[in-house]
Amino acid sequence: MTHVHDDEFGDIIIRRTSSRASMKVTVAPNGQLRISAPRLVPLFGIKRMIATSRRELRRLLENRPNRELYDGLPIGKSHRLRIRVASDVMRLKKSGQELWLSVPSDQALQTREVTDEVRKASIAALRKEAKHYLPKRVGYLAEQYGFRFNQLRFSHAGTRWGSCSTTGTISLNIALMQVPFELIDYVIIHELAHTKEMNHSSAFWSLVETACPNYKTSRAEMKKYSPAV
Repeated sequence: MTHVHDDEFGDIIIRRTSSRASMKVTVAPNGQLRISAPRLVPLFGIKRMIATSRRELRRLLENRPNRELYDGLPIGKSHRLRIRVASDVMRLKKSGQELWLSVPSDQALQTREVTDEVRKASIAALRKEAKHYLPKRVGYLAEQYGFRFNQLRFSHAGTRWGSCSTTGTISLNIALMQVPFELIDYVIIHELAHTKEMNHSSAFWSLVETACPNYKTSRAEMKKYSPAV
């Protein structure tokens, strides 16, 4: 098993098998793409398939199985989903740090209607947490390690944790509020390093290692999480 890195989809798992005659793409539970490819297909052939199939790959990620919902589900650092059975129609409202989902007794939770409502409320909760925490943390780490950036933006793109433009604008996924704080720092440092090195060269990784000595461990840990909300 190997990995290839894509600027849009992040690290993609590559599995070689002699039992396949063509490539097959699936989505891991954490939202990571997995490609099963015949042993004789060269790596550049797999990369070319990724480059020419971006629309299909995005659709595959968007249509992945609905997330499991349960009472007490953590959302970000301080919010929780609460579920109660009601006698009328489905409703979802926010009360303090809790998102209250009321459903009829015959309503299944794992439906597109329900998960879409929870997703919309989760995006709002995560965006609030991200705006409160991330600007201060990015500013602190930039000052601590001598990086300069132009501005900070937030997104909920389902395929990447962050990005940095050539003008120094850093975009961070609000889903970062769902991962441990030390991994948030790794992603921030990764994007700050791009303000000096707009590539993934050895010079780039040296910058990352200076600020995050255990970056290889953090990079591996990030594969357990999905940037999709």
